[in-house]
Amino acid sequence: MNSRRRIILSLCLTFFFLGAGTGGYILIEGYTPLEALYMAVITVTTVGYGEVHALSEAGRVFTMFLLLFGVGSLAFAAHAFTESMIERAANPAREKKMMKKKISRLENHTIICGHGRVGAAAAEHLADSGKDFVVLENSAEELLELKDRHYLCLSGDATSERTLIAAGIKSAGSLLALLDSDPDNLFTVLTARELNPTLHIVARSESASAESKILRAGADSIISPYASAGRRVADKIMARSSLHRVAVGSEYEAVGSHSMSQWVDVNEQSGLVDHAVEAASSFVEGQIVGIRRSGKDILSPTPDTQLAMGDKLLVIHVQDLEEEQMSQEQPQTIVLVDDNPVIRRLYTRLFQKAGYNIMTAPTGREGAALILKERPDAAVVDYLLSDISGLDVCKTIRESEDGQAVKLILFTADESPEVRENALNSGVDMVVLKSPDAAEIVDLVSKEITQIR
Repeated sequence: MNSRRRIILSLCLTFFFLGAGTGGYILIEGYTPLEALYMAVITVTTVGYGEVHALSEAGRVFTMFLLLFGVGSLAFAAHAFTESMIERAANPAREKKMMKKKISRLENHTIICGHGRVGAAAAEHLADSGKDFVVLENSAEELLELKDRHYLCLSGDATSERTLIAAGIKSAGSLLALLDSDPDNLFTVLTARELNPTLHIVARSESASAESKILRAGADSIISPYASAGRRVADKIMARSSLHRVAVGSEYEAVGSHSMSQWVDVNEQSGLVDHAVEAASSFVEGQIVGIRRSGKDILSPTPDTQLAMGDKLLVIHVQDLEEEQMSQEQPQTIVLVDDNPVIRRLYTRLFQKAGYNIMTAPTGREGAALILKERPDAAVVDYLLSDISGLDVCKTIRESEDGQAVKLILFTADESPEVRENALNSGVDMVVLKSPDAAEIVDLVSKEITQIR
């Protein structure tokens, strides 16, 4: 007999003896129904507050039998309830059910496929950052570790559609495919992209030949842990040895990625004679890493080394990385106006991947206001909107002085010549037909924006 049946049986027995006790006191002692029920309850529960009225000999015999059987039924009910609670607490299915319930409440979370060395580092970083995530893992040992860390996790194959759906991929914001096998990562990316077109996917790859396949399957970016580590080691070695590769005759040479070297003469005009290296560094606005004196080189001179007439100083000027990034050309800005939230998320991801700064608006009026305020390089406007048509948005932009330089692209599924003609008459620069291949449309828009500019 399972715990549920035991609980039902114990409750039935308890209520039976309460009912029997109530009826017995009414028949034997002539109690009112309320008095009889009161006596039955205090007898079965062994409270013993006292008799309502003095019991007859028959009433006392009845009370003894009611105590024996009633207390036994109550004890049986307590045992059944306790046993059921213990079984539920120790039941793995219950733990799994609770885990799935917590996962179903998540939104915009990250799904980590694989809890190897890379996956464990990613999970730890997300946990430290307070981000929601779910780990998919097949290994029983890894699952125990995940549960000890109180991480949300599921046991299953990450390449399976059912497992990804259980992990909440429909509402997830990103996915990390960090399995040990390139084919497994490829199938995971392919399945995930089909289930959630707007998902941001980062995949792991062990071989260069697999990277292009995984990208074509739908990954936004690829990481290769061993290749990245190798490049870092090589970069450090090259940065360390870059001083020895500087040509003597050149005035400026590249040293590392963000620094330049320069030979500086120590003479009367330079004002560096008899100065220490530490003081001279502030004059030359760089780091003195070498001194050429009488045909001999002094590498990494100490800060108190005195400079002499005729010395040549090898100075490295480190370019500030933040200034370099600021000096780079800013990405082009695109405003996307579409009332479908799925379309907005999908094209936001694809345009960002293509290197654009993307802003979106859900209605035509909001889109027109955003375009006139931000003055983007281009605006992609859906033809059918919930409030006003895309043509009305384009007309509004073209009638304003602030919108003359904005390149307008109409996004429509209508192939009729009338729509194209009306769009061109409204000031639209290009009409793009909707198709199932969103990436192809982004490429087409990118080429047209480049040509227009």
